Amino acid sequence: MTSPPGLPCHTNLPLVGIVCDRFFVGEHDQHGVKESYRRALSDVAGVAPVFIPATGAISDVTPYLRIISGLLFPGCASNVAPALYGGKEPAEFPLDPARDHVAVQLIRGAVSQRLPMLAIGRGFQEMNVAFGCTLHPDIYAAGHNERHRENLSEPLDMRYRYKHRISLAPDGLLQDWLRADVALVNSLHMQGIRTLGEGLAAEAMHADGLIEAIRGVDADFAIGVQWHPEFSASTDRLSQSLFMRFGDACRRYVPSCGIVERTSP
Repeated sequence: MTSPPGLPCHTNLPLVGIVCDRFFVGEHDQHGVKESYRRALSDVAGVAPVFIPATGAISDVTPYLRIISGLLFPGCASNVAPALYGGKEPAEFPLDPARDHVAVQLIRGAVSQRLPMLAIGRGFQEMNVAFGCTLHPDIYAAGHNERHRENLSEPLDMRYRYKHRISLAPDGLLQDWLRADVALVNSLHMQGIRTLGEGLAAEAMHADGLIEAIRGVDADFAIGVQWHPEFSASTDRLSQSLFMRFGDACRRYVPSCGIVERTSP
């Protein structure tokens, strides 16, 4: 198996894969990632982002697992397909089946290789599904009345303001990093965890009962958060800690292609 074209094994920065969304702009089929994720990885985590296309074919992306030192699963507008967790979903909700297939397989590959991963928003839900959990396709229909949905009539900075209070799990990683029992986050989502997957532990809860953060209990670094730390990665303490510690974990990891010499950013 060869490395993806144009991506050498030797670099001074850890290569971190970001799984792309698959979407249409007009008649054009495209892959993409929001700039806020790239910026958080480059500026705060101190790693070199590599975009992984959502082709739907795992054979197209498994070569990346040989060269990367971490994986980021970002949020986006689409939902995880209900077929992956045995749920039913209204047809009007946007889906991205190509990303579903690639992301779930990459998460399982990351677990087997002990590859550091950070999952955000939709990625948080993908991580749960990969570990065998079930989701609420619509948290409001499930009785969660606290507003988690994005209000598109508001300016962007108002939509992503930190207004949701969450409780951090006692003796959890997030509580240890923040040295606090509660935090304010910007949780914006339609789906939510119904049952927690085997091998996962809850790291944070919202007052309405929804799990807002998870970790892989046997992983070196496998964290998922429902909110969007990328939006304030350089200013918010918890967001900054998530990306900095993710970057640290990626620097400790040596990919199978054999990178051994790196200088700290």
